Amino acid sequence: MTDAEALGVTAARLLAALDCCPIEPGLTDAEFARVEAEHGISFTDDHRAFLAAGLPVDPPGSDRARWPDWRAGPRDDVHHLITFETDLLTNAIRTGHWEDAWGPRPPSGDSAVAVFETFLAGAEQIVPIYAHRYVPGRPGSSGNPVLSMYGFDIIYYGADLPSYIANEFGGGDLTFPDGWEPAPLAFWDRYL
Repeated sequence: MTDAEALGVTAARLLAALDCCPIEPGLTDAEFARVEAEHGISFTDDHRAFLAAGLPVDPPGSDRARWPDWRAGPRDDVHHLITFETDLLTNAIRTGHWEDAWGPRPPSGDSAVAVFETFLAGAEQIVPIYAHRYVPGRPGSSGNPVLSMYGFDIIYYGADLPSYIANEFGGGDLTFPDGWEPAPLAFWDRYL
């Protein structure tokens, strides 16, 4: 087992032990290929191992999607979770938010969004894990931080998948390993 697989499996086992959501059989290679092609995303190696070990889903009767149901969820629900953060940012720009570092604000909301989208094009891809928690979509990598993202309110929520699961569902304060130094995240790290 690779280090990436070990991280993903450790996170999946921790989630199962915490018994906080139903867990279905893991995604297959064919399902990963379909999801990545259909949604234009890439899973990190540890996120892939996490979802291959077991697919967390919302409990029956949930009023909203929190876990992306990569296998059988309605395409619109999955798409909403994927685009939620960038949609919030775009709406904030349209309604007046602007950073001084970006230069003068264009006169209309739509023209401001057009300029902002050029900055966003250089952003690291983000892939939802749960609700508004995301991991960078860095194929071939592992051990990436998990971010809590709600518009421009962005914080680290885990140093990696196992620490994220412990932080989110373990009931304690946010904790990070001593000496932890997150890798840079194109665009997003200016808000952390």
